Amino acid sequence: MKHDISEISNIYFVGAGGIGMAALERYFLATGKKVAGYDRTPTALTDELRAEGVEISFDENADSIPEAFRNPETTLVVYTPAVPESLPQLRYFRNNDFEVLKRAAVLGLITRNSRSLCFAGTHGKTTTSSMAAHILKSGSFGCNAFLGGEMLNYGTNFLLAPQSAYSVIEADEFDRSFHHLTPTVAVITATDPDHLDIYGTEEAYLESFARFTELIRPDGALIIHENLKLKPRPQDGVRVYTYSRDSGDFHAGYVRRANGTITFDLITPRGIIRNINLGVPVEVNIENAVAAAAAICLTDAWEPEVVREAISSYRGTKRRFETHLKEDNGAGRVIIDDYAHHPEEVRKSIESVKAIYPGRKLTVAFQPHLYSRTRDFAPEFADALSGADSLVLLDIYPAREEPIEGVSSEIIFDKVRCEDKILINKEKLVETLKNRNFDILLTLGAGDINTFIPAIIENLH
Repeated sequence: MKHDISEISNIYFVGAGGIGMAALERYFLATGKKVAGYDRTPTALTDELRAEGVEISFDENADSIPEAFRNPETTLVVYTPAVPESLPQLRYFRNNDFEVLKRAAVLGLITRNSRSLCFAGTHGKTTTSSMAAHILKSGSFGCNAFLGGEMLNYGTNFLLAPQSAYSVIEADEFDRSFHHLTPTVAVITATDPDHLDIYGTEEAYLESFARFTELIRPDGALIIHENLKLKPRPQDGVRVYTYSRDSGDFHAGYVRRANGTITFDLITPRGIIRNINLGVPVEVNIENAVAAAAAICLTDAWEPEVVREAISSYRGTKRRFETHLKEDNGAGRVIIDDYAHHPEEVRKSIESVKAIYPGRKLTVAFQPHLYSRTRDFAPEFADALSGADSLVLLDIYPAREEPIEGVSSEIIFDKVRCEDKILINKEKLVETLKNRNFDILLTLGAGDINTFIPAIIENLH
């Protein structure tokens, strides 16, 4: 970066209406910067941002850029890769010697200027990072947090504490975004290969995580899940710790499960915190809570009583094991939605529901996400989904991709071992579930399957 962030008085956002960009806009407003930007269309979020002081235009032409933001010496430009390079405003900034950075690079600036806790991994990073942010916010240290999911405790994916020395970042491996970060403490939850449309091979994916571990500050720490294939390469001086549910430097002990609750003791190098109740009592969150607390344990912000209370009061993040219906306190029908879109996530989600509701019939509705991911992991998806008692499989949600010849949900469906299975397009989901009269329903996928849940509930007998 050619400027120090302290020299910059104006920040202009190209693609100002995205949820990730909005978090940065609010952060810079709170730190005294002037903030403006462009987006294609007005939304409820852009209305909120304008009310808070962000000057947003919906005109893509360069002459709509406010005068105060036309000086390359005092203005930093932030853009999202979703915006085409041909956009007139972006062309203007690039042609006139402005510093133009991706959102990920700006997050990197923030990590360099704070004590940053960065959570990376194929899965688990949204929950662990939001748990850590909730713990810090619940205590006396506070934090600025930039997360990948909306925290149900706060109704936002962003926490602001301008006076706090701490930041919590969800470190995304997609497009190698996390290589911009400079963690004080880095947590790696999992390295099962994903995004092979970007990386090509598992080896390249693991190499990207190894590179991430090189970026940790020499006086910092790495916390890595036990038994990963990853071979980290931290700098000299970086302390390395392991964690898992049952073993490692950080782990859970004396785990008790009763009547839908989970209680455990947290074992750390700084002592034991006894009798922690999980606010979102699912199996995978034992491990997530261990990882979140471990990151804070390695800082000055360690407050054991706050950790116990915050893990108990944590309500989860939107679309991460979110309960939408619980009839008769769980004795009747239940609907749970989870963002799981990788085979290992799907497997853990199904196992978690079966652990909470043993002996009940589990219907899983799964919407595969991306043609490339379906192609790369069809047998693994089929194996994970075979844990369901009944499967409703939807067509692939394409997201950013064009169709790939020979790739459809059928290549998963044909290999699923449970006998009660059906393959449908998403328009038939509500009617199909109404006729199946399910007991426990788990909807899975990173597409738009969750948008059908209100209609599913409305159409119950």
